Amino acid sequence: MSHQKKYIYIALALPIQIILVQILRQNPQWIEHYYSTGVYPYFSRFFRVFFGWIPFSVGDVLGFIFLFLFLKKIYEVIKKRFKNTLPNLIKSTAILSIIYCCFYAFWGLNYFREPLAKNLGLQQSNYTTEELVSTTEHIIKELNAVHLQITSNDSVKVIVPYSQKEIYKLAPNGFKSLSAIYPQLNYQTSSIKSSLVSLFQSYNGTSGYINPLTGEAQVNDMIPKTGYPATTCHEIAHQIGWAAENDANFVGFLASVANDDLYFKYSGYRMAYNYCIRQVYKRDKELGKELAKTLNEGVYKDYKASYVHWQQFKNPIEPYLKKGYNSYLKANNQSKGIQSYSYVVDLLIAYFKNEY
Repeated sequence: MSHQKKYIYIALALPIQIILVQILRQNPQWIEHYYSTGVYPYFSRFFRVFFGWIPFSVGDVLGFIFLFLFLKKIYEVIKKRFKNTLPNLIKSTAILSIIYCCFYAFWGLNYFREPLAKNLGLQQSNYTTEELVSTTEHIIKELNAVHLQITSNDSVKVIVPYSQKEIYKLAPNGFKSLSAIYPQLNYQTSSIKSSLVSLFQSYNGTSGYINPLTGEAQVNDMIPKTGYPATTCHEIAHQIGWAAENDANFVGFLASVANDDLYFKYSGYRMAYNYCIRQVYKRDKELGKELAKTLNEGVYKDYKASYVHWQQFKNPIEPYLKKGYNSYLKANNQSKGIQSYSYVVDLLIAYFKNEY
């Protein structure tokens, strides 16, 4: 069989794959049983073993190679004045077909699994402002307490003493503790890397991502250190199969506060407070201000420093990049797009209802 015929067959498989994915997304129970808790854990563990020992991000290197080849091909097509356009289009479609297949086979089908709340036995529902405030107050209490344990002074800002690599080594400990309560959240064989495109991530306003083709958890190594532990746990949550952003946020929170390390606990409650207080402000701005005043001054200083950090990366292109990511999330079963991150508040409220 000639190469051109192979490209044609692979290219023709793309629309078939798209239809198949649309059928599968309508069957979350099937995805949960056969994929997310069936074959996916084996895929995930294999990639973490295969790539985890390599000190740099293999996925980012592959990304650079693909980008180079893509730009090179565009240059060649333009140089040849768009000759052989059809064969090139077929070949490009074939490559896209392979990437599409790998994305959903290796990780992407997790977008269509059953919700985390059902998996953990949490009763998620529309919450009242009173429930939101009660949960936020509890989180503030815990956040202030951990802050004082670290600093012994309510006006001193937390300084995380660990390097990025030390945080990567400590992060699995929280999942180990968490697995005693929720065995399905167990995590073994780490593959956590600092992103090689951290500067680009900073300019597009993102803190991390998972590479579905290599299974590596990538963390933007330029983000403020106090948010680093929770972000690392968030990306690990993606690795173990929780693709939806609100689910990964909640698992990241649970793993952070389950960690014996105080800096992880602080980072987890810090993240939870951030999401809850935003929702309070949306419902009642004055009430939000009153709650914010109950934060220790040192915690407030930390948030202010974080705000200043992200402001230096503001740029006119960022909104367009976020629109693209928003569309990506909506295409993958997160109807609210970027706002899906905030749905973690529902899970936090349901969780604290059970706990207290």
